[in-house]
Amino acid sequence: MGQLMDHLNTGRTILELVGGVGNIEHLEHCSTRLRLSLYDNSKVEVSELKKMPGIMGVVTNVQCQIVIGKDVVKVFDAIKSLMGNNSAEKQKPVIKKKWSAWLIDFVISIFQPLIPAIAGGGVLKSLLIIMDMAGWLTKDSSTYKILDCIGTAPIYFLPLLIAITTANKLKVNSLVALTAVSVLLLPTFTTLAKQGATLMTFDITNVSYAAQVFPAILCVIFYAQTESLFNRYTPNALRGFLSPMLSLVTTVPVTLLILGPLGFEMGSLLTQLILWMHGKFGFIATGLLAGGLPFIVAAGMHKPFLPYAIMSMGQTGKESLYNPASLAHNIAEAGACFAVSLKSKNKMFKGTALSSGISALFGITEPALYGITLLHRPVLISVMIGAMIGGAFMGFTMVSAYAIVAPSLASISIFASPDNPTSLMYAIIGALISFSMAFLSTLFFWKEKTATLPSDEEKSSFEDPAAIATSKSVNEFFFTSPVEGKIIPLTDVNDDVFSAKIMGDGIAIIPSVGALYAPADGVIEHVFESGHAASMITDHGVEVIFHIGIDTIQMNGAGFHPQITDGQRVKAGELLIEFEIDKIIKSGYDPVVVMVVTNSERFKMKPSTEQTEATHQLNILSLKEA
Repeated sequence: MGQLMDHLNTGRTILELVGGVGNIEHLEHCSTRLRLSLYDNSKVEVSELKKMPGIMGVVTNVQCQIVIGKDVVKVFDAIKSLMGNNSAEKQKPVIKKKWSAWLIDFVISIFQPLIPAIAGGGVLKSLLIIMDMAGWLTKDSSTYKILDCIGTAPIYFLPLLIAITTANKLKVNSLVALTAVSVLLLPTFTTLAKQGATLMTFDITNVSYAAQVFPAILCVIFYAQTESLFNRYTPNALRGFLSPMLSLVTTVPVTLLILGPLGFEMGSLLTQLILWMHGKFGFIATGLLAGGLPFIVAAGMHKPFLPYAIMSMGQTGKESLYNPASLAHNIAEAGACFAVSLKSKNKMFKGTALSSGISALFGITEPALYGITLLHRPVLISVMIGAMIGGAFMGFTMVSAYAIVAPSLASISIFASPDNPTSLMYAIIGALISFSMAFLSTLFFWKEKTATLPSDEEKSSFEDPAAIATSKSVNEFFFTSPVEGKIIPLTDVNDDVFSAKIMGDGIAIIPSVGALYAPADGVIEHVFESGHAASMITDHGVEVIFHIGIDTIQMNGAGFHPQITDGQRVKAGELLIEFEIDKIIKSGYDPVVVMVVTNSERFKMKPSTEQTEATHQLNILSLKEA
């Protein structure tokens, strides 16, 4: 009872911090995250959400994604019950989404709810295949055939499942929508179509709609328009039966004659395009996708791969790109985390890395990504190396998945097939390669840096002599302001990664001058190609990331003029990047500049001034070895 109340309280607080029930257009969840489609993302109190116990991170882009972990289902259920109790609360959209953002949100909302049914059935089919290959249960037995039906049903009746999720997303009558789509799979209709039936003198295209995606989506979208139209003009007394009847009589013929064949061709074209790309680039495509998944998953943008994966499974019975790449990435995350746990001397950090590695082995990579990988560049590179090599190997050996589920140690059976007996073996080998390469690379490259004292000749000119003279600790040093402007708390930054201090502690400044300066002596590690961000390591061993603006990577470098290159040594106060504040604002982005210390757990940090305005070369931050 107490735990239930905790989940209800958590759900209630989340609802308050995302703008209330009326601000929620759609709510779903995946294995670790709540996914909320909101009318107005600006109402989300990101900093307060991040302060809540049990919340690992918050991502607000196309959707508001709240990373919770293993209790996500319980919190989801609690929120759904609370929303049901407040169903009377309504709110119209106040901000129109960009069409691209709307499309991605639409796709995720349709396909995300399908995963439990498809994954459950798929894993069962894969286990049956292994049992048959081992001789424990032959495929000719009635027991095998009946159990196989359980795994086959979600894919065969995929149009019906999609009809429900699409109707829920569009907020139309899901049962009427289901009825419209079910005609496509009705045995009587399929027989008529094979015989060359006509509808009002128009020929019916003979299409097999089982396991198809787009016909059902197009059908329900069209039905949503007819429902709205007929509900508007049908008398209230007749609306209960007349509006659904008119909607069905209108929607089904249009679907049979136009939308269904069109959707079938769209699905075939997309699948063929992906298969062509995979065939053209082969193992290179799998390796590159695997290497890029840390960034894709961290942004929560891996779900748009689901339509392709599901369609590929329905049309070809297998999927040969995303699932092998995902397996390589997940296992690489585990390998890197285990290496960090083995090498770290910090007991708390060692425990975090170990638990994150175990979680990644079983397909849940968020703890590893947010807690380890994205915070340490050598670890990130090691994960990418392991994932790319393992993914490339699986692509080269033609590894395919025969079920749709998050690939992991527990679900590796999805790569088993009697028609491709080496697939499972090579999947296991590829996973071992990913793990080993990420583990060894991390073990070799990653180091727990300790701050070192500079020599008298190396002491930075930016340090305040008076502060040094009065300081009792010789390992205390100062950072000057990286930009001029108004100082604000890092928690006030409108970006989940920074405000929750997922990457580390630091400062934020609303710039008044478009110039970024080095806060200390050190070496530039990396300058982003887009010019909006850079990283450096100071002579004191402090790892720093500078980020100009929020989501300004989408500007593709416009308005940013880096004055430094990778590996360049810089002095405190030296100009790093010039940027155009007006251009950032006109492009619709927040120009706030963030300076984050990614290894901040090794230092005690405090503002070295009470001033709220940062001027050039002002001592803005003092650091001391913890």
